[in-house]
Amino acid sequence: MGLAAFSGGGSLLLFGAFLILAPLGVMRLNLPEAQAVIWDGALCALFFVQHSMMIRQSFRRRLSAFVPSCCHAAVYAIASGAALTAVVLLWQTSPTTVFALRGWLHWLPRVFSALALGVFVWGVRALRVFDPFGRRALWAHLRGQPLPQLPLAVRGPYVWVRHPLYSCMMVLIWSVPEAGLDRLLFDVLWTAWIVFGTRLEERDLVAEFGDYYHRYQRIVPMLIPWRGPAGRRLQAS
Repeated sequence: MGLAAFSGGGSLLLFGAFLILAPLGVMRLNLPEAQAVIWDGALCALFFVQHSMMIRQSFRRRLSAFVPSCCHAAVYAIASGAALTAVVLLWQTSPTTVFALRGWLHWLPRVFSALALGVFVWGVRALRVFDPFGRRALWAHLRGQPLPQLPLAVRGPYVWVRHPLYSCMMVLIWSVPEAGLDRLLFDVLWTAWIVFGTRLEERDLVAEFGDYYHRYQRIVPMLIPWRGPAGRRLQAS
């Protein structure tokens, strides 16, 4: 559990600094700009493949032949943390500036970032059980107890969108006052991956919650809260 928390938690802190502040520039490879952009795209692809593959139930069934199921979430957190840390530490910046906000507009993205962070915390609190490092499964195993299934959270920001944490991530990705070619590539790739990955995740949610999740999908938008707090209709039914 300690390794999962260190790898997963540490990588999230680094990633937060990368998103809100700037690339850390820990390892500069001095590549030509075109090669640096290709390198950055490969780093993103590495994380996308690792994250999307390991979170699927089909992969976890195969993993059970080598790792107990109670450790799957912890192994996933360790692997995701390593891949995300590689993205942050090995990222190469581009000298080409795509856009830069000046004057008071420079602070506008920071306002959106602060709002997104606030909604993210609201979303985590609405879940009531937030376990990104697999502690629940390990504790249940050590106590000889089955891991209880968590109910679908339809409260807080989840009455506005089905995936508010991903929505906040997208706001954080784009809320920068200045972006080079490398950051534009990052924003586009990660936005596309979030949308694609969310659709894949919903297949597992439909399999887990059945018709109730189908109703949730029909009533509440996936990422953009264009219907307002529509989930309250589901709560009232």
